Amino acid sequence: MLTDRLVSDEILNRYISAEAELIYVGKQCRRGYSTPQQSINELLVQYALEGKLVVRLKGGDVSVFSNILDELQALTKKNIPYEIVPGITAAVGAAAFAGIPLTARGYATGVRFLTAYASDIISDHYWKELAETDDTLVFYMSSETLDHVVEQLTAENASDKLLAVIEQATTPFQNVVVSSLKKYHEELREKKFISPSLVIIGKVVALHKQFAWLSNSNNKESYFKPVESLTNIITNPEKILHVSRA
Repeated sequence: MLTDRLVSDEILNRYISAEAELIYVGKQCRRGYSTPQQSINELLVQYALEGKLVVRLKGGDVSVFSNILDELQALTKKNIPYEIVPGITAAVGAAAFAGIPLTARGYATGVRFLTAYASDIISDHYWKELAETDDTLVFYMSSETLDHVVEQLTAENASDKLLAVIEQATTPFQNVVVSSLKKYHEELREKKFISPSLVIIGKVVALHKQFAWLSNSNNKESYFKPVESLTNIITNPEKILHVSRA
């Protein structure tokens, strides 16, 4: 089994057979060390061609902001059969655990899944559209560039929009911080959020105060282990951590 960083020890210990070989191939955006995607592709092909049952376990849903396309291309190139099992993407899980219905009637008629992990991913034209829409905006992998996201939206006169940052959603360490684009610089600017964090922007954020059913943990520890502690600084494929469970 090749597993992501964002799969909890509880899941691995409860559901993974003791006879399975567990291989950590975690990624961590901008921090620590990440397993090269090419190495993951090669491992999938290698073990499959050895006749083994291979499971690629990811956090969230495999089709949303993952590298599934690279992995599918590697498998089909070698004519290796596969099955895709859907999961619950972070936006849906985080919103549910924060009491924020993403498309609540009267608040939003749509939702957009986005990422702004780099400053040049979204064009100026699209920032203007995002500022004007009533759709709920959900930003993945963007907590470290949130200053830039807020600056772009406020520059397009969207300062009245509300935002919520949900740290370590659906885990026992979950925390939700709510502000507005107008007050962001005063309340949250340059704040460091614990990975993974998800950002929700839109009218639906106002519903959190009324429907939050889970209190903040106020825990500032990392629920998921950093990549370097899992893989012992995996910059080369041969250093990927194999854990025998037999």
